[in-house]
Amino acid sequence: MIPNNFEYHRATSVDDALALMAKHGMEAKLLAGGHSLLPAMKLRLNQPGVLIDIGRIGELRYIKKEGNSLLIGAGATHDDIANSDVARNFLSMLSEAADLIGDVQVRNKGTLGGSLAHADPAADWPAVMIAANAQIELQGPNGSRSVAADDFFTGFYMTALEDDEIITAVRIPAPPKGTKSSYQKFMQPASRFAIVGCAVALTIDGGVCQKVSMAFTGLSDAAFRASNVEAALTGKQATEKNIADAAQAAGEGVTPMGDHFASGEYRLHLARVYARRALTAAAG
Repeated sequence: MIPNNFEYHRATSVDDALALMAKHGMEAKLLAGGHSLLPAMKLRLNQPGVLIDIGRIGELRYIKKEGNSLLIGAGATHDDIANSDVARNFLSMLSEAADLIGDVQVRNKGTLGGSLAHADPAADWPAVMIAANAQIELQGPNGSRSVAADDFFTGFYMTALEDDEIITAVRIPAPPKGTKSSYQKFMQPASRFAIVGCAVALTIDGGVCQKVSMAFTGLSDAAFRASNVEAALTGKQATEKNIADAAQAAGEGVTPMGDHFASGEYRLHLARVYARRALTAAAG
């Protein structure tokens, strides 16, 4: 199908994009990689009167260490992250997850910020950012603010991002010494979206799990922290039995999604399987 007519503006900076958003108000939509917005426009599920292209704003595309944190610009593509030694050495699940997204074309054009703002319940980045204890950095007409990834994803395609704000970066704190991470998912074979995805950062000292950070995507209407699994393994030896026992708590108290790809019951089963796989991979 063909989308409705719309105006097109290419923003040259974050300030320029914010000015265009203020000028055009609710008529405007931001365009980054376009892999979510453009298909919706073609189906006329989304009919903006104005497109503001932020995909070529250089100040949003970077991956760098800053103090004890890793800072990834919202304009960094999935491919940028997949091939970044800085990201891989900081937390390996960042590059692992990026490399599992879509196909080559999607990874080359799709952006971290676009994925987080869209908040597809089957997207990979939301779970990874929650497990990484990331802060989502936002900028709007009233200045800048940060929102913890735990609080950013509020429901089905819903986030804490205000209509007049732009995601500018993600800040990830340095994990404790000895932390290993993993992202594992059972994917839809065509789109490679997660039917269930599990991200884990695991800190082991002397064979004991000192800190466990886990999050799921694809299981419910939004990505979420698996606090019950974290609590079940923290302070225990990183043995196969303890990992398997903790993984059984995955999905407890959550209403799972059911669709033509998988029933809610099967998704709960997958959550336990992939929690165990991710924990086992992170534990080495």
